[in-house]
Amino acid sequence: MIVESIELQNYRNYEKLHMDFSDGTNLLYGDNAQGKTNLLEAIYVCSTTKSHRGSKDKEIIRFQQEESHIKLLVKKRDVPYRIDMHLKKNKTKGVAINGIPIRKASELFGIVNVVFFSPEDLNIIKNGPSERRRFLDLELCQLNKLYVHALIQYNRVITQRNKLLKDLVFHPEYEETLDIWDEQMIQYGSQVIQFRQEFIEQLNNIILSIHKQLSGEEETLELFYEANTSIDQLKNSLAKSRESDLRQKTTGVGPHRDDISFMVNGIDIRKFGSQGQQRTAALSLKLAEIELVKHLVNDYPILLLDDVLSELDGNRQKHLLSGINHIQTMITCTGLEDFLNHRFPINKVYRVVKGTVISDDS
Repeated sequence: MIVESIELQNYRNYEKLHMDFSDGTNLLYGDNAQGKTNLLEAIYVCSTTKSHRGSKDKEIIRFQQEESHIKLLVKKRDVPYRIDMHLKKNKTKGVAINGIPIRKASELFGIVNVVFFSPEDLNIIKNGPSERRRFLDLELCQLNKLYVHALIQYNRVITQRNKLLKDLVFHPEYEETLDIWDEQMIQYGSQVIQFRQEFIEQLNNIILSIHKQLSGEEETLELFYEANTSIDQLKNSLAKSRESDLRQKTTGVGPHRDDISFMVNGIDIRKFGSQGQQRTAALSLKLAEIELVKHLVNDYPILLLDDVLSELDGNRQKHLLSGINHIQTMITCTGLEDFLNHRFPINKVYRVVKGTVISDDS
């Protein structure tokens, strides 16, 4: 799986750009706020339809412009793909694969698998549950189209149910229609829970050995999926929380309240772990993610490393860099010194300056 080139038009601080990539390690360096992260984001958006930052389309479009374009040329098992994405300020984005428009954005999932690793990801363990649910959703949507469908439908039901709970203040006669939304919540919520449980089990099979190596064989890491309610209990939980939901005008139970716990030697490091333990676990999670994609799709993902090396100590840098020399990687950084010191093989170097990219062949 290789990204061959990208073209941008009116994307963030890029007016116009064409850029070719090596199938090995691509290094993008430059001062802060020059557009390095924007390039990685564009690859991610064109692969998943979503920004890793959670940005809306209108926030991505270049200032004072109405629309933005991304074109990504990809090769997967020697089969070429062209992905065109058209972002609009006040309309739904348009996506075409090999020149053919697609009806649903979810049809794009699975063509390109990407793993994005940024300094913010190092805080996934100490941050709130919404960050960890977002991780689950972003990764599972790339790997499982059935999950995409279940999640979209579940989120639609939650939105409608919450709207109804608020409207009941003015129309109490509609209360019996809650049963209809509850049935759909149970149907799609059960699927979401099942797919998430399976995903965590698959990660656990990989992450144990990775973390042991990272921690010098001193720590054992295990992930636990903390379902807000089980599949078997979802119906009963909804019935029991009905009164509370009516009072608070929001849905209090379901997989939109789930979490993941990270246990190191039996201790929950979300609450009691040191920053070093949390960062090591976050790095283990990303490395396990790469291996899981390889296991499930029989191909390595594209790895996007956004200025993450500056946040890791020498030992963690070494483990990360030694594990990615067989993967196409895009790395951003502010300077070349770290790489020169590590003598890490770099296939192509680019300097990013104020929305322009200069190939550095020296």
